[in-house]
Amino acid sequence: MRNWLSLGMLVGLAVTGCSPMRLVTANRVCGVVNTDSRVVMEMGVTPDGGSILATPLGKSCANSPRIALLDVDGLLLNQDFTGPMSMGENPVALFREKLDAIAEDPLVRAVVLRINTPGGSVTATDILWHDLRTFKSRTRLPIVACLMDVAAGGGYYLATAADQILAHPTSVTGGIGVILNLYNLQDLMGQFNIRPQEIKSGRLIDMGSVTRNLPEEAKRLLEGMAQEYHERFRQIVLEARPNIDREREAVFDGRVFTAKTALEMGLVDRLGYIDDALALARQLGQCPDAGVALYRRANDPARSPYAMTPNTPLQATLLPLSIPGMDRTKLPTFLYLWQPEATMPRLGGR
Repeated sequence: MRNWLSLGMLVGLAVTGCSPMRLVTANRVCGVVNTDSRVVMEMGVTPDGGSILATPLGKSCANSPRIALLDVDGLLLNQDFTGPMSMGENPVALFREKLDAIAEDPLVRAVVLRINTPGGSVTATDILWHDLRTFKSRTRLPIVACLMDVAAGGGYYLATAADQILAHPTSVTGGIGVILNLYNLQDLMGQFNIRPQEIKSGRLIDMGSVTRNLPEEAKRLLEGMAQEYHERFRQIVLEARPNIDREREAVFDGRVFTAKTALEMGLVDRLGYIDDALALARQLGQCPDAGVALYRRANDPARSPYAMTPNTPLQATLLPLSIPGMDRTKLPTFLYLWQPEATMPRLGGR
């Protein structure tokens, strides 16, 4: 409310006229009112909340052994999720920063990786997975993945780097597949009298263009790339979960599973809740009385193991209409993502 009042005051001053002034609100919406009543607005990015800090939960003692609760929520894209009234950040950069903070904390005895994501881009997912594997090799800390509402596609890919995978009894997981969002906007563009005029060198440099039907040659090439990424996903799962039946096609055809089915297939080790994951981490870390700490910035408080960081900029709510394909340039390319809704990336402000 304070931010809206400040913005309202700025507009009011612009209408009535006044001497030049500058206004900066709590979330860095800046404005300059000129003497001729013109308003110049500058929307800053997310405020800098400082370094990643350990935020003990409950009755955890600041100097006692702890379980690090590492949260991964929302779309996994190597892009900034920033904007007015947002605390969002680049998930890839933030994940690495949290891992480094945990690695430097001598009180940490084990890690619970709390995952609640339908997945994300192939590269972003693989970077997160690689960083987690490197962290585990460097610190030798046991890691328990806790799958929440959804841990599909890249969310499950990331979970395979953990020592144990525990799924909430009603989790949705799996989604071992690859998707590439392509749309044909030729007719829609024609309604607005928009005609492409490409100048190109390289016959297939524009394969996947939204301005025409997808030629068969381009389709085959893109499908080959998707198959390559899919095979990488498949091999990573088989390496981490050797007891999975590698000949069972249903495991790898991209479908999602309930937690119970995932347990039967060997995709997860057990079912339970976040408290069960923490108890398992205490057992693996040999610290039965360890407290719990989330790792986040000073301006991002946490008071329970379910605490999440807001990650939807204001512009995503002001412009509710999104036509699939119209935001194509803002989408990632190949995705390890369970995506029943084509406009889903807008949830991240994209």
